[in-house]
Amino acid sequence: MHTEVLIVGAGPTGLTLACDLARRGVRFRLLEQAPGLFPGSRGKGLQPRTQEVFDDLGVIGAVHASGSPYPLMRNWQGGEPGPEWDLMERRPAEDGAPYPEVWMLPQWRTQEILHARLLELGGSVEFGTGVLAVRQDAHGVEVDTTAGTATADYLVAADGGRSTVRRAAGIPMAGETVDEKAALVADVRIEGLARSHWHVWQHAPGGAALLCPMPGGTEADFQLFAQYEEGEPDTSAEAVRRIVAERTHLSGEAVTEVRWASGFRPRAALADRFRAGRVFLAGDAAHVHSPAGGQGLNTSVQDAYNLGWKFGRVLRHGAPEALLDSYELERLPVAADVLEMSTSLHRAGAVGVSAKRGPHTEQLGLGYRGGPLAEERRDGLAEDDLQAGDRAPDARCTTPDGTGRLFDVLRGTHLTLVVAGTALPDPAGLPAEVRTARVAEGYGEGYLLVRPDGYIGLATADAADLGPYLATLGAA
Repeated sequence: MHTEVLIVGAGPTGLTLACDLARRGVRFRLLEQAPGLFPGSRGKGLQPRTQEVFDDLGVIGAVHASGSPYPLMRNWQGGEPGPEWDLMERRPAEDGAPYPEVWMLPQWRTQEILHARLLELGGSVEFGTGVLAVRQDAHGVEVDTTAGTATADYLVAADGGRSTVRRAAGIPMAGETVDEKAALVADVRIEGLARSHWHVWQHAPGGAALLCPMPGGTEADFQLFAQYEEGEPDTSAEAVRRIVAERTHLSGEAVTEVRWASGFRPRAALADRFRAGRVFLAGDAAHVHSPAGGQGLNTSVQDAYNLGWKFGRVLRHGAPEALLDSYELERLPVAADVLEMSTSLHRAGAVGVSAKRGPHTEQLGLGYRGGPLAEERRDGLAEDDLQAGDRAPDARCTTPDGTGRLFDVLRGTHLTLVVAGTALPDPAGLPAEVRTARVAEGYGEGYLLVRPDGYIGLATADAADLGPYLATLGAA
């Protein structure tokens, strides 16, 4: 079977993209150098926008069943508990945002859920398959792997910050060290520590230490984060136990198991471009973040979600190949802005712990105004009005089948036309794949065409504008 898209890397980015391509009927292969899924908890916060993506992909039930809200923080002075405080701005679900808070789920469990969904959709991961060399021409890509040579129409690098594919494609990545101090992150099982709080020893000898209860596993599972005032982290089980004993009131014996550990030095980096010919970069292969603010995994999932529908339109619906050019034009500016924000959060406190999380981190406000696919043709709008390029919020709506929620209409691989307000008639002659919903409030007045990734592409008061725009997406 001819491979249309070859994905390298089965982390959150590669798995999200594979799930999206599978449901669109795009022929792909997903290669992963490691023998199995990543075993650690590194990325543990799913932002509200990522939860919306996972809703669309059909995994939000498993995500919520396995995870939990973030606990309150508790400062400790040696063995004495201090005041508690909240890292998050809490608010109830609203009409436009059904998932208003960041959701805690360790990365290993997020990947398990996405992998299970991929298997349900008929896809698979080729574990133990690393990339050795990449070649491309006007007709396709050829990749030498440890399991032989693979060919495809397009190649996506989702193989992390040290991406082999990015280097083979000759794309530079410029970056900076966000913090000169090294850090350790580890998954541990601990006895004698309450799961009601995220425990913080801010002024521990040798550097701050944090223990966060992790959902998705056992009641003893915690993530340890430790900063180092000097020196490099030792990731051995003995050293992890020593860190806990030296920096908290717990003994080393309280750590009954060290399941995974990794040392790192926080860094921010951005690739010069996200595409070179038939090679695309996504996730950490394109941008590397400080862990502050929980932006890295979430931005990576958004990359995959942006790219997946565009591959689908080009390869299955006959959209012009130029549609793929919009990936870099949309995602690179977003990644640059998020990198700046996460770096600022990191420098505001100990890995951003003292910087409160809220609307600036949840990614609901990120969008593509002014981008190549955003056509706003209505007059007299204010800056705060919903416009082309913005995320389409949830709303009460009416469809030919009755009343309900707009997100239920958006879910899937199709395009959606929102007829906003009360003055406009439903347009005639739309392609069968375009679903229509009428929304009375929150969308202003006009015809708003929502892309498969939930962003408004065209906003107009004239139904005659719909046909030419749909043609750019292969839906005329």
